[in-house]
Amino acid sequence: MPHIALNSAEPGIRGLLQFRPETARPLSELAEVLLRGPSTLTRGERELIAAYVSSLNQCRYCSSSHSATAAAQLQGGMALVEQVCLDPGTAPVSAKLRALLEIASAVRHGGDAVAAEHITQARAAGATDVEIHDTVLIAAAFCMFNRYVDGLDAVAPEDPAVYAAGAQRVVAHGYLPPSPDPGRQG
Repeated sequence: MPHIALNSAEPGIRGLLQFRPETARPLSELAEVLLRGPSTLTRGERELIAAYVSSLNQCRYCSSSHSATAAAQLQGGMALVEQVCLDPGTAPVSAKLRALLEIASAVRHGGDAVAAEHITQARAAGATDVEIHDTVLIAAAFCMFNRYVDGLDAVAPEDPAVYAAGAQRVVAHGYLPPSPDPGRQG
């Protein structure tokens, strides 16, 4: 049961976003840009970074939702996502993605944990400065999102079907809430 009375039965961050629409919009816009905006990293790869950080932070809701969304967009599906979350060093991902996941893991410990050798390894594996930047920002943002969800004890369903359905919604429509219908009378 959440620590505060929410005005929605929606699970996880979705219920929290409905509680404070004025903070929901910028948070949703950030997620949309980071995970779905233009990038040389695929949407699935960016979701995988979010899922990995959320898994390391032990945020069940975020880990489950972003794992499902990554799986829906990556060849290899949930088996690949689970391998990465268990041990990215042995998962069948590119050397570049492996290096970026190392950076994301370091960010989770703190900004100072990202060392020059992390960046050198990522560049040697073919990562661009934009990809390194975006990985750090995705990891930092998901540390915040994880703490937001868990800090308010948001509902985290156990049924994987809930997350799979949410993943399909995100893949099809993204993270932004629907715009109000300008012709609708309130």
